[in-house]
Amino acid sequence: MTLGPEVPVGVDTTVPTAARIYDYMLRGKNYFEADERACQRLLAAVPYARDVAAANRGFHQRAAKWIAQQGLSQYVDIGSGLPTVGNTHQVVQAIIPGAHVVYVDKDPMVALHSKALIDNTGTVAVICADLREPGSILDHPDLRKIIDFDQPVGLCVTAVLQFVSDPDDPWTLLARYVNELSSGSYLSLSHLTDDYKPPAAAEGFRAVFDNATDHMYFRSEAKVARFFNGLDLVSPYEGADPGITFAGYWGCEDVELADSEGSRWLYCGVARKP
Repeated sequence: MTLGPEVPVGVDTTVPTAARIYDYMLRGKNYFEADERACQRLLAAVPYARDVAAANRGFHQRAAKWIAQQGLSQYVDIGSGLPTVGNTHQVVQAIIPGAHVVYVDKDPMVALHSKALIDNTGTVAVICADLREPGSILDHPDLRKIIDFDQPVGLCVTAVLQFVSDPDDPWTLLARYVNELSSGSYLSLSHLTDDYKPPAAAEGFRAVFDNATDHMYFRSEAKVARFFNGLDLVSPYEGADPGITFAGYWGCEDVELADSEGSRWLYCGVARKP
């Protein structure tokens, strides 16, 4: 059963994808029966899994808003996922009207359903490409048309590097993108972790993706911190030292109220390129 109106040619709706699983958890409508079954297994292992998705989305939006408040007017959102409420261009353009945003995702469903985001202003583009192939993204004509890498860029990489295995070296992969950025650019990143989690819950969470298009890999705080090597991490909330934190805490107004079981499945941070 599909709740989405269209299916791109060549898409196997019997195999779950990360983008559609995430959409289901955010109570979207662009998923199929296979995705729903995967989500039910995930919820059986981690009953508050929807809170994990919401915590990640909340961080993404707060970080994008904060970066826009620093004056950046162009963004590249890699692993953007299916459109939902509060998409990146809506968040940043509320701060800087006319800000340029390029959405990138490998799932053809994302490209199809993101078309509605593109209007005649020329400020938004959507690219279907794999983050493991930086050249296909960084050299894409649609990106080069509206992103000027001689000026600061906000690079959003939220909850996507967890689908790149250690042998594929996600740290060197991310550095390829960061190296393209000019001084004054910002990186916003989140990543799933199994630190301090019950082993059975963590294994149940991870195993859901064994039969999906991409396998998922938890990483420790130290491994997530490595993504920010060479960058200047900012303070995640007032009174905190610069560094990474759990997703619910970043940009929060009240640390106690921001804490949740779901948010502690994700490390995140925002950092400036010197």
